[in-house]
Amino acid sequence: MSDNKKILLSGLKPTGTPHIGNYMGMIRPAIEMSNSGKFDESYLFIADYHGINTMKDPKLLKSLTREVCAVWLALGLDPEKTVLYKQSDISEIFELNTIISAFTSKGLMNRAHAYKDAVQKNKDAGKSELDDGVNMGLYNYPILMAADIMIMGSNTVPVGKDQLQHLEMQRDIAGSFNANYGREVLVKADGITVEGGVMFTGTDGRKMSKSYNNVIGIFDSEKSIKKAVMSIKTDSKLPEDPKNPDDIVIFDFYKHFAKPEDVQKMKEGFENGGLGYGDAKKMLLQAILDYFAPYREKYEYYMSNPSELDKILEEGALKAKRKAQKVLGKVKKAVGVA
Repeated sequence: MSDNKKILLSGLKPTGTPHIGNYMGMIRPAIEMSNSGKFDESYLFIADYHGINTMKDPKLLKSLTREVCAVWLALGLDPEKTVLYKQSDISEIFELNTIISAFTSKGLMNRAHAYKDAVQKNKDAGKSELDDGVNMGLYNYPILMAADIMIMGSNTVPVGKDQLQHLEMQRDIAGSFNANYGREVLVKADGITVEGGVMFTGTDGRKMSKSYNNVIGIFDSEKSIKKAVMSIKTDSKLPEDPKNPDDIVIFDFYKHFAKPEDVQKMKEGFENGGLGYGDAKKMLLQAILDYFAPYREKYEYYMSNPSELDKILEEGALKAKRKAQKVLGKVKKAVGVA
């Protein structure tokens, strides 16, 4: 079905302003992969229908969709090399979602991490209704994600480790469908952890996540970035105390954004003593501002020209839709409805 082509696909939900954890863990390495020339086709979609599970404000959803698009373009995504589109513009995804639901067991969905986590939270809270707060969008999330992947015939999907289960489910669903019809109609995608991806700790020591409010926004105002950096949790060691840089969140951030010689200076300052956390945070703040400065102008341009973003997404949707129609046509023919 993929005609032996190498087809790359990535997706992201517009449920918040992208932060540096997103950048290092997914955005930068994914852009490098899509621009590498190693793939015959490359797709990036903004998963606005997935976002509805938690984002019920229509104005905010639309605004964040444009913002996410602007962030990717500003950071180097080339729409001539990667088809950029909104999930909601490709109706074929949702028709395929309906079809493959008939080949997906409820037991498989019961094992999905997001659903199990929601049930566990209700147990921990002592609620008698374990499905309290669980909508069908959350429960069926892995099926729609499988449709997102299958509709483009994608065989390579870069994901974080926390998303690998969804790729395994996609392979299970595709396998069930193909086995029923005795041939490979739907592609089983390989989930690969993003090359060079970095998992950042948040400012409070937990995993960096918008839900924990412990993130540092890529293109936030300098005031907001400063507030986030200065809130990074540290221990009670004094400036003159020797410290292990590898145990310090500030240094973990800094080594990804500062020049090598500056990274070495901070490392020695911590190891030998003499560098306090306050000064280290100021160094980190400047490094982050300097690193993203070249991209900020392009980001602000796109945010000031939403019609240009809409045009790029519309052109991407036309390209994606042509591919989606071919894949769905083969699926409908196999099923017997076309």
